[in-house]
Amino acid sequence: MHIDTSFLQRCVKTLEMSLKLLNDSDNESIQYDMYRSACVKEFEIILEQSGKLLKKALKPYFHSSKEADRLYFKDIFRHAANHSLITIEQAERWLKYRDNRNNTAHDYGEGFAEQTIVLLPQFIVDADSVIQAIKLVCDD
Repeated sequence: MHIDTSFLQRCVKTLEMSLKLLNDSDNESIQYDMYRSACVKEFEIILEQSGKLLKKALKPYFHSSKEADRLYFKDIFRHAANHSLITIEQAERWLKYRDNRNNTAHDYGEGFAEQTIVLLPQFIVDADSVIQAIKLVCDD
């Protein structure tokens, strides 16, 4: 089985660069606002892509593809931890990332963005771990 992670990898690299530029910017500048918006958008994209690709990687662990297709986002990460694709601690963080996104889905203000920015350094590490887990499953 092959799962193409190239788009997800590019999104993680984009997030890394956006976060670096954000951290190098004056927080009162327009550039800061632009990079913060880019970071939040990449966070959202990576969150969704990670869930979709990890769901595909989990299919061999189920009796049928349809059973895996019925998984909701949080279930995907719980099953990934149960099958040792990611650690339990990583799964718990992914659930928190999702809660961050769900709890603030309609709040695109500064507060939401700043709450999300705080999560990003660990989120990048966790996203890379998901990419590696998917690659391991695909290489077997």
